[in-house]
Amino acid sequence: MTAAEALRLAVPRLHSAGVEGAARDARVLLAHALGIAPDRLTLHLPDEMTEPQAVIYEAALAAREARRPVAQITGKRLFWGLPFRVTRDTLDPRPETEALVAEALARPFLKVLDLGTGTGCILLSCLKGMPMARGVGVDLSPAALTVAAGNARDLGLEDRARFLESDWFAKVGGAFDLIVSNPPYIAAAEMPGLAPEVRDWEPHLALTPGGDGLDAYRAIARGAGARLMPGGRILVETGPTQGPAVAGLFRQAGLGEVRILPDMDGRDRVVAAVKPGAADRCGCA
Repeated sequence: MTAAEALRLAVPRLHSAGVEGAARDARVLLAHALGIAPDRLTLHLPDEMTEPQAVIYEAALAAREARRPVAQITGKRLFWGLPFRVTRDTLDPRPETEALVAEALARPFLKVLDLGTGTGCILLSCLKGMPMARGVGVDLSPAALTVAAGNARDLGLEDRARFLESDWFAKVGGAFDLIVSNPPYIAAAEMPGLAPEVRDWEPHLALTPGGDGLDAYRAIARGAGARLMPGGRILVETGPTQGPAVAGLFRQAGLGEVRILPDMDGRDRVVAAVKPGAADRCGCA
């Protein structure tokens, strides 16, 4: 069977399973099975598939029919133009989170703390864009920290990034001129309505804190002041309706210059704030 024939049979299978973007996913998974970049697939569609390639493609299609995310099947996701390994122990990096990275890189920094690091995509993207900076990523999940450390090695950042198992700030020492986080923020009542790719395959610890979805922000707001340098910034991702509530928590915690920033689709996505006080002498806060 040629690759083109395999692709033609795959698309209706995924469509019948309720997969949105069935044609796109079938192509990405076929490129994965062939061991080529997706943008090279058209050149290889006339090729006969080998038996191992056919076996890999069938397994990938079956996993996608079960609504396993594509990034978990292929094991990787591009974020901020960088490749990140993804497993079932981590959230799949999402394009809207790039709004947080863009804001982080809008001003220089030297020491960054990433709370709930997951794949490490936020921390490592920030370090790639700020060559003099160093950072710490914390997570409650040892498995996620293993993934993040592997991504740091793959990106050549192992000397500038370290990872720590911690419940938010509990085991973190020192002070930082930038704190970033994409914490769990989905309310408990919203979990049943999530897409199967998220609800059934991504770690619930990274998706929801339970209750109203704001508990992680409460913990971050309480602890941020002790770990921010004067003039240091904090940036957190939020759900599109949570910006005002999170901004209020930051103001109550004594943080200033609180702003709500949109993502590429114009939805509220990032809450930014600054610890009052003089910026550090290097001007990096």
